[in-house]
Amino acid sequence: MWTEGKVIERIDWNDELFSLRIKADITPFVAGQFIKLSELREGKRVARAYSLVNPPDTDYLEVLAIKVEQGLLSPNLHQLSVGDTIDVSSSAAGFMVLDEVPEGKHLWLIGTGTGIGPYFSMLETAQAWQRFERIALVYGVRKVKDIAYKDLIDKYQAEHPTQFQFQAMVTREDCEGALKSRIPEALANGSLEQGLGLTLSAEHSQVIMCGNPEMITDAQVILEQKGLKKNLRRKPGQVTVERYW
Repeated sequence: MWTEGKVIERIDWNDELFSLRIKADITPFVAGQFIKLSELREGKRVARAYSLVNPPDTDYLEVLAIKVEQGLLSPNLHQLSVGDTIDVSSSAAGFMVLDEVPEGKHLWLIGTGTGIGPYFSMLETAQAWQRFERIALVYGVRKVKDIAYKDLIDKYQAEHPTQFQFQAMVTREDCEGALKSRIPEALANGSLEQGLGLTLSAEHSQVIMCGNPEMITDAQVILEQKGLKKNLRRKPGQVTVERYW
């Protein structure tokens, strides 16, 4: 169930937000899935789920994490340096993958905080670009410094200028190009659709959401009011969510 992972690279986005690249042997995974990182303390195992940022064809695992002072695991993860080890689940899990998303013209990837991570794994594969005419990445953070992987976002904008759109949502400060709003509010008043120049509809849209549970709950209510239903295995819809927090 567990295998030893070795930290081979670390990226600090700010004082609390960081990424770890880990070398570990796990079974093949699908973009959008998550692994668990773990350690033993006094004979008891502490484990937490982290989405994989890297695509399946890389020879390392990458996770995006934030230090939570009261967290059981994240403060220790924040202390890890290159060469340190951490236990990794031997296989990934989760159904927030593109194979589970029904057909549509427009793919909305909505995330807050570290919940943005799995979308980069998806966007580093060919599947998303081949399946959808338009892809919108919506990234909710408190402050501009909390935006990670801006280099990848810039790359997608350069490589897919008519297919990819990005909208930052910064709630606690003004930022040029960003909406100063919570995601559910921007969905409700139409400012998110206006900012992206893209309309949400049950006919053409597929929405994936990952991140703050309150955001997901509130946004689902707004999306249902717009006619978009939760995507279930036995009853396909337009809204796919990941809840492992």
